[in-house]
Amino acid sequence: MADEIQMDAPAAEASAPEGGRGRGGRGRGRDGGNREGGNRGGNRGRRDEKQALTADDGAELVEKLVHINRVSKTVKGGKRFGFAALVVVGDGKGRVGFGHGKAREVPEAISKATAAAKKAMVRIPLREGRTLHHDGFGHFGAGKVYVRSATQGTGIIAGGPMRAVFESLGVADVVSKSVGTNNPYNMIRATFAALTEQVSPKAVAQRRGKKVADLLARRGDISAVQATVDADAVVA
Repeated sequence: MADEIQMDAPAAEASAPEGGRGRGGRGRGRDGGNREGGNRGGNRGRRDEKQALTADDGAELVEKLVHINRVSKTVKGGKRFGFAALVVVGDGKGRVGFGHGKAREVPEAISKATAAAKKAMVRIPLREGRTLHHDGFGHFGAGKVYVRSATQGTGIIAGGPMRAVFESLGVADVVSKSVGTNNPYNMIRATFAALTEQVSPKAVAQRRGKKVADLLARRGDISAVQATVDADAVVA
């Protein structure tokens, strides 16, 4: 029996390295899992790279924090607070967007709202790069917004959320009026409804099959040559 025990011991020792190799194999399996995790990390890296590109592209964007709303929920242990942020983002050259985000912390809510605003940016045609082409009206919910083009030097006559939209858009001269509600969300949406109805002379000329100079010359304050130059400068 002793001989058998002595013979079994080396066999056990021989089987132990195999078991170690087996565990090593499982370790390699875990390494393989780590490789898969590395791939997932690579995907996260690519997502981070996209976000970085977006951040680089948005480095020149104008970000305006319009409103922060705090809400609380009473739970067994006390109160749980949450925050909602409304942000307007624009490049100051005819592109603007708005977004809102919710989170437990204010910075995270602002970050979510900013990302949503960058994704929802729209292009608005501007006259001479400073004012609107024509008057407009926007309506959303109980909010009603009137916007009018203005002469150079008028400035931005608007208040609250509407001013943030015009400053981010790059409008320097505008007259506006909001009636019906003070809710910043409805005011922002009504303002965007009015802005998205803006049509440049170039688009109207293409739709009607006429020359841009003929349309702009009817205003009476510029010549046909200057009208053509201004029409070419319009961002459609």
